[in-house]
Amino acid sequence: MAEVVTKGVGKVERTADRAEVQVGFETAGSTRGEAVDALTARVAGVEAVLAGPGVEVRSRQLHVHDNWDGKRRSGSRAAQNYVVRVDDLTRLDELLAALVTAEPGWLGGPNWQLADDSEAVRAAQREAVADARRRAEGYAGALGARLGPLHRLADGDAETWAADSSRTMAAYGGGSPGVGPEMGRLNLEAQQITVVVRCTATWSLLD
Repeated sequence: MAEVVTKGVGKVERTADRAEVQVGFETAGSTRGEAVDALTARVAGVEAVLAGPGVEVRSRQLHVHDNWDGKRRSGSRAAQNYVVRVDDLTRLDELLAALVTAEPGWLGGPNWQLADDSEAVRAAQREAVADARRRAEGYAGALGARLGPLHRLADGDAETWAADSSRTMAAYGGGSPGVGPEMGRLNLEAQQITVVVRCTATWSLLD
């Protein structure tokens, strides 16, 4: 029995409902203890904001090391890096304002995400199969045949990404960033997430 094999692609867009932010703080001191104490004071206000509802710290890493000038130790530095997930986007502005006020060494994000992409994946799957069927019907018509039943369907990996998914909010080495004006210029509207599904279908051809 003659067969035709076609590939289908389905794409759907959904508005992001979750965001991820990366931020790092660094302080110096004559000793490691002084550097850590300064860091603790720097992030005290930030920790209070991160403990609020709708915000989850996904990663918290502390680094403490000595500075060396040749073979001579010249003070110490302490750094703490966070990966923060925001499930309540109404809190995103507040969170970023608090982080910028604390004068981090660097701040990146938000990276936009979908908390649950299962509905979007199913919708993209339907589009992918419909696309594969349309292609198969086109080939069947070109051959003067009719499209028969589906024999096999191979699933491709679903891909998810956001348009402009990563925006750099700040990157500086110290000094006041001017929270009010700076935050007012940032576009913090949730971005569109594109979910793509690909499939390969094998159909029979009927006379």
